[in-house]
Amino acid sequence: MDSAMTAPDTAQRRIKAIHSHLITAAAHDDSPPQLRHNPTAGEFFSEQGYSVVLPEKLQTGKWNVYRSARTPLKLVSRFPDHPEIGTLHDNFARSVETFRDYKYLGTRIRVDGTIGDYKWMTFGEAGTARTEIGSGLIYHGIPKGSTIGIYFINRPEWMIVDHACSAYSYISVPLYDTLGPDAVKYIVNHAVVHAIFCVPQTLNMLLSFLSEIPSARLIVVVGGIDDQMPSLPSSTGVQVVTYSKLLSQGRSSLQPFHPPKPENIATICYTSGTTGTPKGVVLTHGNFIASVAGISLSTSYSTSDIFISYLPLAHIYERVNQVMTVYCGVAVGFYQGDNMKLMDDMAALRPTIFCSVPRLYNRIYAGIMNAVKASGGLRERLFNAAYNAKKQALLNGKNPSPMWDRLVFNKIKDRLGGRVRLIVSGASPLSPDVLEFLRICFGGRIIEGYGMTETTSPISSMDEGDNLNGHVGSPSPACEVKLVDVPEMNYTSDDKPYPRGEICIRGPIVFQGYYKDEEQTREVINEDGWFHSGDIGLWLPGGRLKIIDRKKNIFKLAQGEYIAPEKIENVYAKCKFIAQCFVYGDSLNSSLVAVVSVDHDVLKAWAASEGNKVAFAFY
Repeated sequence: MDSAMTAPDTAQRRIKAIHSHLITAAAHDDSPPQLRHNPTAGEFFSEQGYSVVLPEKLQTGKWNVYRSARTPLKLVSRFPDHPEIGTLHDNFARSVETFRDYKYLGTRIRVDGTIGDYKWMTFGEAGTARTEIGSGLIYHGIPKGSTIGIYFINRPEWMIVDHACSAYSYISVPLYDTLGPDAVKYIVNHAVVHAIFCVPQTLNMLLSFLSEIPSARLIVVVGGIDDQMPSLPSSTGVQVVTYSKLLSQGRSSLQPFHPPKPENIATICYTSGTTGTPKGVVLTHGNFIASVAGISLSTSYSTSDIFISYLPLAHIYERVNQVMTVYCGVAVGFYQGDNMKLMDDMAALRPTIFCSVPRLYNRIYAGIMNAVKASGGLRERLFNAAYNAKKQALLNGKNPSPMWDRLVFNKIKDRLGGRVRLIVSGASPLSPDVLEFLRICFGGRIIEGYGMTETTSPISSMDEGDNLNGHVGSPSPACEVKLVDVPEMNYTSDDKPYPRGEICIRGPIVFQGYYKDEEQTREVINEDGWFHSGDIGLWLPGGRLKIIDRKKNIFKLAQGEYIAPEKIENVYAKCKFIAQCFVYGDSLNSSLVAVVSVDHDVLKAWAASEGNKVAFAFY
């Protein structure tokens, strides 16, 4: 009993704990003490600003596991306000019921292919179409658990097919052109795809290798015309129908839902990778719900928001965005399919939420800064004065004068429709200069995040109120992150001033493995459930994560010099004439080579300014 705590000791400990929650009033202040946030379970973790640090049972015994300060003791796997939502089907079914008459899916493209104002489908109408498509697949004998290919760019039908897959326990498999026809063929065979949704433009490609994809039984053509559908020989065992006909067939033979379970596979996302064949990332319904539940704790959408969808739905970044819009009842307007006309679509839609990638933000930055320099004189001086004044106010935590927005920045905001309140950047690092530019010129909240397909998108993101640039924020409430030493690259947890190492992630957002590839799965997920990202990071003060390198993307030249090509590529990418740059080298040669893709618009404008004295050709 010597080690037992006596009653007086217990009382003193409780009183001390209560006092630790109190903010003591200043000596000259007569106001009563106020409560403050101070977790009583503090002995289990150490607060580091936006993150908390916990111990892991390692040989070193170090405190090296970081979690969001919002969820220090338990990772999020469900929506706190709606724990009954465990699958994508649950999520959409609730929204159909809750937001039935609200606008959901919008498009500018008319039946005849012309462009007009946005026309909308409500959540209720989308729910009806979801049921008809799912019933249509059953009508054609596609069994539960089958894989369904989706082979077209963003449009309302993409989401409806995906919702149908969730409601009837099918597994969606996105297919996309950038992988090339051989990769599409590989994915269809590797995932044993039974039905493929396509558009007239991708139908001919599928038909060209139809005999090489024996698992396919049904091809559904979105935007197709019934009497123009090819009639295939019965020996192929493949039927080709239009999307509208499948809707009609499902409507005449409605079937009850076959709801999935959280642990069931929702999708197989194939990543292009850098070498070899595409890898199929297996993600469950639970993975998606945990990911979006984590986002919902730090970012709020509402039914008054409008989201523009133009990033490929074949990629996890946009897929997760769409799960979030469903949960919050947000209207989603789709671009017309041409990136060069995205700004026209933005002007017509006037979105409030804009999620994009650094490549586009860099183009916006370069375009505006070049226009400012070209304007010269008073306009340039006015812009610089407004920019510096607003920058200084933000750095000091003050509200900038609205005068600068009226004089300068509202015209810039109009380029994105004039109403954007939230800008999100992901997929690759965003230059701190560009992030600062977005924050000053567009106002609102600017978030940079970090994620991967294997982690169902976000691993970390910048926290609200954090005005420091050059990092990707604190961990998602749905995962925990640690850095593992990479001695061959001289990155260790003992590095000064900040610990460095390979970024590893664990939690309910981590994928189940690579489809039919246990060997590669074991290479990246260890026995304790940690996913090794291959990215090198460091912890900045305040529990902020910064990406600094790639573990494998490093090579040695013939003279023994180590090269990190991404660093060189990022330098060249800052040149206004360059759209993309790829740097390569090997140990047999002493110099590097680069493949550079120019920005056509900028180059043409420069040539014109030189009086077309420069001759060039685009291939």
